[in-house]
Amino acid sequence: MNTAVVAPLLMMVSLPVMAETINFDQDPVGSTPSGWTAGVTGRGTPKWAIEADSTAPTLPNVLKQSGAGTFPWCIKNGTALTDGAVEVKFKSISGKEDQAAGLVWRWKDGDNYYVARANALENNVSLYYTTGGRRNTIKYVSAPVARNVWHAMRVEFAGKRITVALDGKTYIDLEDEHIAGPGAVGVWTKADSVTAFDDFGYELSVPK
Repeated sequence: MNTAVVAPLLMMVSLPVMAETINFDQDPVGSTPSGWTAGVTGRGTPKWAIEADSTAPTLPNVLKQSGAGTFPWCIKNGTALTDGAVEVKFKSISGKEDQAAGLVWRWKDGDNYYVARANALENNVSLYYTTGGRRNTIKYVSAPVARNVWHAMRVEFAGKRITVALDGKTYIDLEDEHIAGPGAVGVWTKADSVTAFDDFGYELSVPK
């Protein structure tokens, strides 16, 4: 086939477009990252702050949650994805009650959103929907989540379809329709989890 024809055809193929990747290195240590909003579903006093970490996948800084609350979250302002993907690298550092790291999408407000979680205490990956401030379980799957080791989590969502992958392996692949339409994306923890995050990214699906 003539190469002059191939090029425009390739441009018509539906491909995901990376909207943004954030490594938390542009803001001063001790601050909440600019362009983000932190809060908690339920009660508590979460503490989301930029910290230096010599083990960070992208040096020198990470976003760390070191406070406590029912379900602390930190949301990227200005994002509104219906279909797409969200990913992050995380390190579970400590926590007596929990050692959780999560990704949030289709976030409407602090009481309504999807969340996928990896748990270093339980060695599993789980998927939930939160409505009216109440977290509801969709699925649990056993998975190795070593503490104080960096892992990569990625969630892809389109319509009812949701897949959750940890370190390149898909653990959850199902359909759920509890939360539809556009919403923000971000990161999440639980209880007294002390967790570090880096290389947060999200993609928008291009309509076919």
